[in-house]
Amino acid sequence: MRIVYVCVHKNIMKEMNNYRIKDIAAMAGVSVGTVDRVLHERGRVSEDALKKVKKALKELDYQPNLIARSLASKKAWRILVLMPSFEPGEYWSEVSKGFDKVEREFSIYHLQIERRFFNQYDRRSFDILTTDIKKEECQGVIIATLFSNSTFKFSQWLDRKNIPYVFIDSYIDNTNCIAYYGTDSYKSGYIGGRLLYESIHPDDDVLLFNILSRRRIESTQVSMREKGFHDYLSQSGYRGSLYSLSLSTGKTERNRYILDSFFSRAANRGRPVRAGIIFNSRVHVAAKYFRENRRDDFFLIGYDAIEANTHFLKTGTVSHLIAQRPEVQGYNSVRALFHYLALKQTGGKVNYMPIDILIKENIDYYNNYI
Repeated sequence: MRIVYVCVHKNIMKEMNNYRIKDIAAMAGVSVGTVDRVLHERGRVSEDALKKVKKALKELDYQPNLIARSLASKKAWRILVLMPSFEPGEYWSEVSKGFDKVEREFSIYHLQIERRFFNQYDRRSFDILTTDIKKEECQGVIIATLFSNSTFKFSQWLDRKNIPYVFIDSYIDNTNCIAYYGTDSYKSGYIGGRLLYESIHPDDDVLLFNILSRRRIESTQVSMREKGFHDYLSQSGYRGSLYSLSLSTGKTERNRYILDSFFSRAANRGRPVRAGIIFNSRVHVAAKYFRENRRDDFFLIGYDAIEANTHFLKTGTVSHLIAQRPEVQGYNSVRALFHYLALKQTGGKVNYMPIDILIKENIDYYNNYI
């Protein structure tokens, strides 16, 4: 078999300047579709098949156009990412893992990804950051669009400077972004409304949690989720009352006092509240209270499959998590921007992630695949 491969290799090297996918597939012993997925970096490929294709490409000295053009130009592509600061295990750390992955895979193309952080609870920190970035040189920008008005103004400046940009987290209308990667935030909230409504009586009261690190400043995504949630309830014939309650991360005793007081008042009114929803990634803050108080009767929905949340999903304290594949968002946003810069290739402008509904019975099978 080794002699046959060497012969095929030599024949191709002598007679062809470009290799067909079926030639690579034959040499690797895999399907044409597998080779296509590897070359175009799309879809899932087993580790064994990936190794076989990479080996064949190496033996053929195969270079896709993307490699040839980028390496020939020796041009360095500097992409700035504007994103919230985060701690390990938080939602934005998952997005950052996607940046890490694409940076490793594209390092041969002289790609530089530089993160610039802002405080997600302080719009001024975002505005200060964009002012500073206007003084820097870069080929493209990726923006986490938590503050829609400020993002819109910054995008106008980028348009004037002919600097391409990609959005993640939520889509901003009337902009010239190259692409958006994220969920349909409104539909995500609408689905949350349906999941909750179908699990309660139409007259039951519902608790809406606001879980913050500091003061309350709603992101674009959270606002659209809330709108979708309210619209579903108003269209479904819901007749109960909605209560809003603010909790804080890292303040367990204060949170316990607030929740104890709320549920005591609700019981005194003769209308106990047994269902609630949290529109950001911190459902674990409320879930801790219900777990410690053995409140297995409370129906709780949250967002994002970070480890702190999935723990309470597995124990049954959280009924549903609505997830959006943050690592994939980070990876695809950089990939789309780089393809635009290096090859002038554009795909779809609005690229919605799947809205994944997770329960304790399927969470062990859920993976954030790229």
